[in-house]
Amino acid sequence: MPENHARTPEPRPDGASETPAGQTAGGPVPGPEAPDPAPAESRSAAKAAAKPAGSPVFAWLKEVATVVVIAVVLSFLIKTFLFRAFFIPSESMVNTLDVDDRIFVNLLVPEPFSLSRGDIVVFRDTKGWLPPVEEKADGPFTWVQDGLTFVGLLPDNSEQHLVKRVIGLPGDHVVCCDAGGKLTINGSAVDEPYVNPAEVPQARNFDVVVPEGKVWVMGDNRNHSADSRAHMDSDGGFIDLDDLEGKAAVIAWPLNRITTLDNYPDVFRNVPAAP
Repeated sequence: MPENHARTPEPRPDGASETPAGQTAGGPVPGPEAPDPAPAESRSAAKAAAKPAGSPVFAWLKEVATVVVIAVVLSFLIKTFLFRAFFIPSESMVNTLDVDDRIFVNLLVPEPFSLSRGDIVVFRDTKGWLPPVEEKADGPFTWVQDGLTFVGLLPDNSEQHLVKRVIGLPGDHVVCCDAGGKLTINGSAVDEPYVNPAEVPQARNFDVVVPEGKVWVMGDNRNHSADSRAHMDSDGGFIDLDDLEGKAAVIAWPLNRITTLDNYPDVFRNVPAAP
């Protein structure tokens, strides 16, 4: 019986090798091409269409809430590190600042930026210049107002701060008044264009040297300002630099009074340095 073994195909007359059906010498015969998968965009669109559409009202509320949160955070950061709003309750700085003005205070003065003569400053009342504040009854929206003030969206009207103009820096010798009725600083007389022109200032004689770490402050409405002159029995009338909140930079409200606040550098240009 003949042996059963593999047989090498005999060459065909045309030179091609004999191969099993469905194959060529180079490999399997390609079948019909499979259809391409759907594009990714089509699949995404199909999935999106399959999902129920969200409520437009909910989406709008979400956007509003996001904007409010961002605004509150930014306001808090600005109020903490850059600017803070204050309310003017008295006439001591008329006519530079009017009652009910809202101002923005630059918190970067006196540190890291230096303080200058003529700067308008807001400072905490640690010397007892103001009368004791009466406890206010809590209203239905008191906590809302306190919260908005804390984050900087409302001006501080706690009445625990004062606003005056810096006249004497540490080491300055400030005297009122010379023979011409003018204030002198380190022996140099100064003209003060910021003083309220509606009234002639009543002279209150004083002669002080500002200690280190303190300043001498006066109101622009000289006849109606309980400033350093009126509190010489309390620490000599001086204000600690550590009590300064910052330099008043802008009147922000009302709209017809929006302006930057000047420190009148020309007034003090010829004042010599403290001895």
